[in-house]
Amino acid sequence: YISAGSWENWRPDAGRFPPSVLGNSNGWPGEKWLDIRDLATLGPIMRDRIARCARKGFDAMEFDNVDGYTNNTGFPLTGDDQLRYNVFLANTAHARGMSAFLKNDIDQVKTLLPYFEGELNEQCFQYSECGKIVPFVKAGKPVFNVEYSLGISAFCPKANAKNFNSLKKR
Repeated sequence: YISAGSWENWRPDAGRFPPSVLGNSNGWPGEKWLDIRDLATLGPIMRDRIARCARKGFDAMEFDNVDGYTNNTGFPLTGDDQLRYNVFLANTAHARGMSAFLKNDIDQVKTLLPYFEGELNEQCFQYSECGKIVPFVKAGKPVFNVEYSLGISAFCPKANAKNFNSLKKR
C-alpha cells in the first residue's frame, strides 16, 4: 500500500514534496491531495517508494487515492491527467517486477484494465457501483472489495454472484 495521490505528513519522505504539489485536504488529518500533473516532481518520489517496496520483497502494489480528478483537490485535474498518472504507477511497479492493483477509480476501469492485475474497492455495494468493476472479473482478474456499513447479508450473496472477494470491516 502506498498513498500515490495524496501527501501524508507522517511519511518519512514527506519533506520531499514541495508546497507547489500540495493541494486541499482530502478529509484525513495530515493528508492533502497531490497535483498529479507534475510528474517531474512526483515521479522520482513514487519511483523511490515503489523501489523500496520491491527491495522489501513485495509482490504487488496497492495505489491509493488515484481518483483525485473526481475530488476537490485544489487543482484542475482531468480524467486524462489521472489516466496518465495511474498508467505511470502501474508501469513503474511492473518495471520492478511487481503487480499493480487499482484502488477505486472505477470510472476509468475500462481504460486502465490492461495496466492493472486487479481492483481493490471500498463500498461498491453500498454506493451501487459494483457494475463498473465487473470488467476485471470478466478479464480473469480479481476484485477485492470491503464494505464498512452494510450488513454481511446485504452484500455477500451479491459478491459471490459477481465472483468478487468481499469482506466486512469496521
